[in-house]
Amino acid sequence: MKKQFAFALAASCLAAPVFAADHGHEHGDASVAQAYIKEILNDNKTYAGAHKAKYFQDLAKGQHPRATVVTCSDSRVHTNMLDKTPESDLFMVRNIGNQMATALGSVEYGVNHLNSSLLLIIGHSKCGAIAAAGGDYSSLEPAIKKELDTIKINKGGENIEGVKTNVNNQVAEATKEFADKVKAGHLLVIGAVYDFADDMKQGGGKLNVINVNGETDAAKVKAALSGKPAAPKAAASH
Repeated sequence: MKKQFAFALAASCLAAPVFAADHGHEHGDASVAQAYIKEILNDNKTYAGAHKAKYFQDLAKGQHPRATVVTCSDSRVHTNMLDKTPESDLFMVRNIGNQMATALGSVEYGVNHLNSSLLLIIGHSKCGAIAAAGGDYSSLEPAIKKELDTIKINKGGENIEGVKTNVNNQVAEATKEFADKVKAGHLLVIGAVYDFADDMKQGGGKLNVINVNGETDAAKVKAALSGKPAAPKAAASH
């Protein structure tokens, strides 16, 4: 059982075996690492050479990200699907399951100290953290269990439904944490799903917004994106 869930988490969330197959190698090989670091350094050399010195001088002056992004560590989820020029635009916070609880300090830094106007929480299809959290992960490593414990979804449900539930839960946490900023109109909290598997039937690779400041009604979300942002939903009385 431990091996099954460990594989699910590693394969679906922390790695991407389909890409490994495309590159013609297996994971966990030092010779692969040696070859890949050379590729990384070559790509970096190309990147550095494509920009003038002033570009990096401007970056060195400081960062002013328009968005703080909380997303999964999954290797299939990266800034190139959000922004062609993410430098100084996206303050990226990544962990398994795109969670507030396990990265609150980083999120607070992006919102409170870097003054991002947008807090974007992104889940994704075929998420291994959601698959693990939706099953029995009791035999996994303590540190992984600790992170999975804060994902509150139904056991045994469809992966994409768990992904959406988790995104909505994280938005709820964020709107509570930054309630004053949201109410004052200084922060917009968006929940979305990057659906490369087209599980939501909206098109493969599309970023589907499902929540705006706690509002999940599709019509109201659409209206909020095209005009005035939705106000944060009032907490239910008991």
